[in-house]
Amino acid sequence: MNWKHFYTVNSEFPNRYISPKKLFSFLKENYSEYITEVGRSFLDYPIYKLSIGKGSTKVLAWSQMHGNESNATHAMLDLLESFKNSPQTGKELLSKITLDFIFMLNPDGSEKWTRLNASDIDLNRDFHNEASKEIKILKKMAASSKYDYALNLHEQRTIFTTDGIHPATFSFLAPSENIERTITENRKKCMAVIAEVYKELSTLIPGQIGRYSDEFYPASTGDNFIKAGMPTILFEGGHFVDDYTRKETRKYYTIALYCALEAMSTLRSGTDGWEIYNEIPENKETHYDIIYRNVKLNTDHECILDIAVQYREVYESGKDEISFIPYVALVGDVKGKKGWLEIDCSGKKFISETKYPKLDAEVSFTIED
Repeated sequence: MNWKHFYTVNSEFPNRYISPKKLFSFLKENYSEYITEVGRSFLDYPIYKLSIGKGSTKVLAWSQMHGNESNATHAMLDLLESFKNSPQTGKELLSKITLDFIFMLNPDGSEKWTRLNASDIDLNRDFHNEASKEIKILKKMAASSKYDYALNLHEQRTIFTTDGIHPATFSFLAPSENIERTITENRKKCMAVIAEVYKELSTLIPGQIGRYSDEFYPASTGDNFIKAGMPTILFEGGHFVDDYTRKETRKYYTIALYCALEAMSTLRSGTDGWEIYNEIPENKETHYDIIYRNVKLNTDHECILDIAVQYREVYESGKDEISFIPYVALVGDVKGKKGWLEIDCSGKKFISETKYPKLDAEVSFTIED
């Protein structure tokens, strides 16, 4: 595949933030014959399913279960746009699969750019309680047809790398069905798909593909769907160096989505090549966004330390894009971690109204020569 030729960004959605109202309007204007309202959110926003393809391999996928994870929504929009640019490619794939894609399962959280829904529930931990309207909608969809595969689409924080150097721009998981993490037949089906995606993405972003921890989470969606018999694959879009708005991640997310669907249509629930999954390095938690090294504080005694800073993503109503606000994450000896940006403060002045940086507070100090 000539990815440079195939990949086409949907220019209607240039920002990481996606307004639910804008998305709904776009879907109704451009894909009205393919979309169906499958329910309403806590705040009564519509939740849409887009159904495309007429193939025998049936796939269920959903985006923005966590409202502040928009890359999967972008990826589906970009995939549809790419099919317009390469209609024969789209026609061939959609002759082999049937895809039901739930856009923005958590529109309330998506509007406010929050992980939780409007009633402060993490949908990915609400499988058994069913305290949210949204998880009931997803479970009803999953039970409405016999799906061969499911795609649980998420994003992960900038803290993860594959090897302590390269960012985990993408991580995958074939979720466990039990505490023992038994390699079941359904897990092998997931692993085989992931292995195919891994082989392709590794040629494009070598060293930047990771494997998420397969610890069993009794209340999570993916673990319970696969336990119930539906092979479910977790996608985790992550950091790409100097790309906090995740435009590069968005591109590779789209490619990964295409490759996964293509692999499903070819494997047809087979497990060939599943062992390659174990070659994927497991995520490591190694980085902060910024580390100020060798900061000399304004104290009566000499005090030199490191300050680690992490961005918080904040959406302000009425704006087109999120803001990245730096917060103090750790103060002291941070030699065991790295920063995507490291600033050596040796011989420089720490300018602050307080003697010490306050943990979990917005950065209020400056460093001057």
